[in-house]
Amino acid sequence: MAFVRLGLESANVPHADRYGLLWLERGNLFVEKGTLRFLSAGSANLEAGAYDIPYQTLSMLLLGPGTTVSHDVFRLAGSHGVGLVAVGEGGVRMYTAPPLSPDRSTLARRQVTLWSSPKERLRTVLKMYELRFGEQLPTTNVEELRGIEGVRVRSSYKMLAQRYGIPWQQRKFDRAHPEKNDDINNAVNHAATAVYAAASIAVAATATIPQLGFIHEAAYDAFGLDIADIFRMKITIPIAFQGLRRNLEEPQTGIERHVRKMAGSVFAREHFIHQMIETIKTLLADEDEES
Repeated sequence: MAFVRLGLESANVPHADRYGLLWLERGNLFVEKGTLRFLSAGSANLEAGAYDIPYQTLSMLLLGPGTTVSHDVFRLAGSHGVGLVAVGEGGVRMYTAPPLSPDRSTLARRQVTLWSSPKERLRTVLKMYELRFGEQLPTTNVEELRGIEGVRVRSSYKMLAQRYGIPWQQRKFDRAHPEKNDDINNAVNHAATAVYAAASIAVAATATIPQLGFIHEAAYDAFGLDIADIFRMKITIPIAFQGLRRNLEEPQTGIERHVRKMAGSVFAREHFIHQMIETIKTLLADEDEES
């Protein structure tokens, strides 16, 4: 079946330069060979037929009555920042379920209070490092804390490399040419991606504000990155080395798949997302009310 392209093709287009919304109804939206496609049964706005959807140029897809969506669509849309919203005919209703969240805004308001006060923000940063290392560190200087973190992370690499029998001298990576990264760096990156996804779920579940990070600042998901980093030494790096050990035993599977499977196993065993949710509550707790 031939597919007709709806609109222009482009990649990595900033939202300010995208065309906005595309309405789809009465058809099947799916992914085939990396391309988003819509098989229309025909409606007042779109003739029956098969269409390629230029998702890179869109901010949001509005899915009207009679639309079915494959799981792969969510993966592709999520990776390109394209929103999916279920709507009534003509947009007179919005049916998309809101994020799972409590019936109070206590944590979000507390997050804003801590974030907006330089003194409280620094105290929260120190609390994050305390949660990360399991102890109060002997400095309140953020740059010095980052230096201590670097030393401990390198020590963790060395220890885990010995435990899992993986040759290692130093972590080598090239941000400009990721294809040249070594296996350990790739494994750590895959593990970090998985842990960040878990943190994003925890942030959504607590109805906290993704953009208001305390250590990370510029990213739209800064708070999720903050939470993920708390578990870097305890969860992320061990998952990476365990996945890499599996890859040495079964190289045909590939590092990414081994690390993802290991991450899923650890998340289930450790009730990891629940841990993250409780960590967010602890981090944002009103210490005056607790005392």
